[in-house]
Amino acid sequence: MASGAFEELQTGEFGPATFDLLRRLVHQVRRASGFPPPEGHTVWSDDAAYDVISAMLSQEGAGQRFVTVCFAQAADEASLERLFLTSIKNFLIDEAKKTPRGKLRRRIARLMNEDTAYRKSSGSPPRWALADHAEEAVWQGDLDDLIAQAARVTGVGITRWNHSGPTPKQTVHALKTILLCVLQYAQGAVREEDLAKVLEARFELLAPARFTALYADEGTVAELVDQHAATAAPDPTGVDGVAEDIWQRLSPNERLLLPYLDEDAHHAAQLLEIRQTHAVAVLSNLKTTLRTALSADSDPHAVIAALLRRCGDAPS
Repeated sequence: MASGAFEELQTGEFGPATFDLLRRLVHQVRRASGFPPPEGHTVWSDDAAYDVISAMLSQEGAGQRFVTVCFAQAADEASLERLFLTSIKNFLIDEAKKTPRGKLRRRIARLMNEDTAYRKSSGSPPRWALADHAEEAVWQGDLDDLIAQAARVTGVGITRWNHSGPTPKQTVHALKTILLCVLQYAQGAVREEDLAKVLEARFELLAPARFTALYADEGTVAELVDQHAATAAPDPTGVDGVAEDIWQRLSPNERLLLPYLDEDAHHAAQLLEIRQTHAVAVLSNLKTTLRTALSADSDPHAVIAALLRRCGDAPS
């Protein structure tokens, strides 16, 4: 029996020793670089590693050839491991770039790379900090804290999200505003993957907007809707225009919470299927937006009623 993959491949066999080496190296690469598990897996496991290996071996135009090429260039077991390691890392990089989050990572990395206010830290996995942060400073906190901090930022939103071509100016401004706020809070370098997750949560970029027909509970809010509906007529005061302007500024999660403004964060977290710390920030941001928008001359009760009607009209 061969004592290692190199010896096994010398016999012309792709057997258990080679497969086990590839499995161990997949785990080594994903631990060092923070790659997400392959499609169909929520966490890394041996099964996930086997799926990566199977995908590498079944690549059109390459497939098992990468094993042969690595073996041909290797002089011993150690050099074979290094060659396999490079091949696995390159494969996982290519796969990550195909995912929606991978595309988001590339976009924000390009934006930060073009701006002297940001600095990319050396080493792997890729991390970003503000240029005036200490070189050795690294964020060691909880991702939920960064997500909550981003959710507290008001006055920015994304109304246009293109999947190719130049990023719209307003979108660039919104992304950079959140990145700046989060990195100032972190006071150190944050993993690029985590920054993408923060932006994904703040702007709900990677998932289609979820709309559910919501109905106000019994009480003041429901009465407002009924009263306004009963007296609805062409509106010379522009209430619908104000409501539409507010509606466009709200994220899908904020729209879902509109009929539940009096509920606590625990209820909001259950409704939105997110962590409670994130729900606290979403609820707070929604109330701040409404408070600011309703400080104008228009009738706040009528505007709220118009907004709640939009909740009921949204497609399920």
